[in-house]
Amino acid sequence: MEARIDKWLWAARIFKTRSIAVDACKNGRVTINGVNVKPSRPLKEGEVVSVKKPPITYSFRVLKCIEQRVGAKLLPEIYENVTDPKQYELLEMSRISGFVDRARGTGRPTKKERRALDDFTAPALFGFDDLDDDFDLDD
Repeated sequence: MEARIDKWLWAARIFKTRSIAVDACKNGRVTINGVNVKPSRPLKEGEVVSVKKPPITYSFRVLKCIEQRVGAKLLPEIYENVTDPKQYELLEMSRISGFVDRARGTGRPTKKERRALDDFTAPALFGFDDLDDDFDLDD
């Protein structure tokens, strides 16, 4: 049995909408066995689909080709997650350092992120809070 890759990505709940799945295919973020694919490419059982969702690349082995969306409880019958554990470590590292290395164009920091940045760059952190006592400008 075969299914279109864009429909399968949507039906397997890897992307929230089919149009997002189509965009991912067109922009080269979806590969099958290491080859970039078009949204209309037929998908066969046993193939490995890799999806780049920065900062990591997820990999899935297709167990069943479907084009109709199914419940989340049925996903283990649809695909097997074969993502490299190092990718998940990379994801955790990016979560920890998320506010320090902010991607361009993501907008203003949230209140929580701003407070964390303020705490990080506070003068007391570097020992400059008693700076006036060390330098006497009257001499």
